Amino acid sequence: MRAWDLVLEVSEQLAEAGVTTPAADARWLVCHALECDSAALILRDASPGDRDRVAGFVARRKTGEPVQHITGRAPFRYETLDVGPGVFIPRPETELLVDEVLAHLAGLPAGRHRVVELCAGSGAITRSLARERGGLELHAVERSSDAWPWLLRNLEGLGVDCRREDMSEAFHDLDARVDVVVANPPYVPTGLRGRLPAEVTHDPAEALFGGEDGLEAIRVVHSVARRLLAPGGLVAMEHDQSHAEQVRGIFSDGFSEIRTVRDLAGYPRHLVARRGRIGG
Repeated sequence: MRAWDLVLEVSEQLAEAGVTTPAADARWLVCHALECDSAALILRDASPGDRDRVAGFVARRKTGEPVQHITGRAPFRYETLDVGPGVFIPRPETELLVDEVLAHLAGLPAGRHRVVELCAGSGAITRSLARERGGLELHAVERSSDAWPWLLRNLEGLGVDCRREDMSEAFHDLDARVDVVVANPPYVPTGLRGRLPAEVTHDPAEALFGGEDGLEAIRVVHSVARRLLAPGGLVAMEHDQSHAEQVRGIFSDGFSEIRTVRDLAGYPRHLVARRGRIGG
């Protein structure tokens, strides 16, 4: 059986099971089983053993297990990250945060600039910044003992200062000396726990839920960014699409040039703001 025919067959099976991205997931699963990239699928044959492996992957995917957990890999911008149970799977909408940070850095004077990622999880944002722009001093903090090994694995060899602690007390040695703070904190209200898609529930609750109103961690990000950033420094943060106005209100204390950036689907998803003068 040709590998591409197997992809088409798997795509149909996943679509019938209600998987929202059947074609993409089918390619990932077949490539994982055959240990090849998608460009090779047209030329490869799938052996009976390959088909058995794919069938096992498909059975797991039908239960709602994320394809990223099955393959152990997740794409993010130009990178492929190692992921698994215990760490939040990076999403495409978060890639836009990297664009905002890179655009800000491009407008700064030449020199080595300091960037801190809060709630770093898999390290997707920091890894992308390290790969796409040189000359940065990068720092990342994550408190989860389950996510910590994934962070270290994905940032290995990139010279990133990784710290395992609560972000509220992190990086006091960098107070008022940081050029950019970037974060994708937990922001789902706890009341929505029972209404999330099955695959989302495989993400760690600590990385998903932001308290009753979904804003608990965002308030901490505000406090930490206000402490860390030098005057004029940038904060870029993801939030729930329903929270744009509330988040702008939180960051009106100590920040200026506040704006909301829409995600790939057109929803208000990211806050970007500049730190005002220290003491303001």
